[in-house]
Parts: sequence; structure tokens; C-alpha cells
Amino acid sequence: MNIVDAQIHIWANHAPERPWPADGFGREHLKEPLTAETVIAGMDEAGVAAAVLVPPSWEGDRNDLALAAAGNRPDRFAVMGRFPLEDPAGARRLAGWRDQPGMLGVRLTFLNDACRRLLAEDAMDWFWSAASDHNLPVMVAPPGQTAAIDRVAGRFPGVRLVIDHLAIGSELRDEAAFARLDEVLALARHANVAVKASALPCATTAPYPFAPLHEPIRRVVAAFGPERVFWGTDLSRLPCPYRQAVTLFTEELDFLTDSDKALIMGEGIRAWLGWRR
Repeated sequence: MNIVDAQIHIWANHAPERPWPADGFGREHLKEPLTAETVIAGMDEAGVAAAVLVPPSWEGDRNDLALAAAGNRPDRFAVMGRFPLEDPAGARRLAGWRDQPGMLGVRLTFLNDACRRLLAEDAMDWFWSAASDHNLPVMVAPPGQTAAIDRVAGRFPGVRLVIDHLAIGSELRDEAAFARLDEVLALARHANVAVKASALPCATTAPYPFAPLHEPIRRVVAAFGPERVFWGTDLSRLPCPYRQAVTLFTEELDFLTDSDKALIMGEGIRAWLGWRR
């Protein structure tokens, strides 16, 4: 099985020649940066063939490290890059976005108040229109904002959306983590919406094999189909060994067929993002 991790962050320390924004400090997942070399070693140990690198928000709108890693190891990495939303005139940059070697699309995080307002007030039509025109897939982290994503998906059917972490807030666990799952499942009626079943061990206090996760995962796969559910880890905040995040899906979920697993664990996201082997 050719396993693809749908989300991993790599980053570097704050430095004068490469400064972090003021609001980035204290939000990093680990005290020491996670490097491409460390990630590849972990992937090899866990049996993961490739990964989508998602530059972290605490570094600001930077894609340089991820693109360098993808350029050095295009067999192992590709990138969903950050894109600033402050200036609608920046839409012209999206025309050549995938001309950057290793770049597959855009990843947006709706976590702070300013970005949440842009989404809630439908103030991003310029971005969604450009993404549709240029056939750019977009990963979104919209905890608690599925109603806004529902509107986007309906108004811009040409945009291939991926909902990160089933729209679960990073602070939520167990029942609270899945309290709004029905809202996410309702998005499955849009053919242009897929979901990342990513970072799910973070959403429970139970030990491996994370029994409270099994039924929500079954419901997600039933709603979206295995071709629109993408496994991933968000490795830098994973509370278990990397290999256990893999075997949760490959060994512990008896409702998944072999063909389901092949799609969820890699084939589906490669097709959705247009990432050839």
C-alpha cells in the first residue's frame, strides 16, 4: 500500500533573517523544529511513502522550507501552501501558483478573529473564484465554521475543498470533539468537498486502538465514501507513535475493505490534489 500522510508541518526557529510574526510565538507544536530529515526518518519507520507538507501558521505566510523539501525529495513531499488573504489584488498570484515546483494548492486556516470574519461574511469571493478558475484545490481548517464552508461549496462548485481534521478544534476531546460531526457529514452532499481524517488520535483521551474514534470514522466514510476521506497525522502534535496512527486505519477498523484502505491511505488524496507518483 502506497501510504500518503495528508498533513505534516515542518518549520525552523525564529531568526533575524527569517523572523516569525509576533503572534506566532507560543503556538508551535514542539519546542524544537520538526525538520524534513526527521520527518523522512519517521515516515520510513512507520511505513509512510509520502506526505503533504503544510507550512504552519506560526511562521506566517511562508512556504520556503516546505518547497525546498519538496524540491529535494519530490518522491516524498508535495506542498499545500499558505496564501495571504488581506489583499484581493493578490488573486493574480494564483494563476501561476502551481508553477512553483512541488506546489499542489492552497491551505487556509480560519483560526483567528480576522480570518473567521472573512469566511463568515463571504468576503473571500475573489479568492474562491480565482481558485476555481485556476483549478487549485484548497485545504481549510474551519473549526466551528461548517455553515460558512457549506455556502462556499455550494457557490463555488469548481473549488475542490478539503476539510482539515474533520473541522475538530485542537482543544476538543472525546464526546466534545465529535459533538458537531453531523454538520460535517452534511457537507458530503457537495461533490467538491472531501475531508481529512487527520490528527484523530489527538481527539480522544483513550489509549490505542482509540476505540471512541471507530464509530465516528465509520460514519465519515459512509457519508463521503473512501475516495473523499484522507488519512493524515499532523505529526508534530500526535500523542502516540507514528506507526499507531497508521495501524489504527490499516489494522483496527474492521469495516474498511482493502480497497477502502488503499483510497483512504493515499490513492484518494493523490487523485484529489493531482499529485502523481
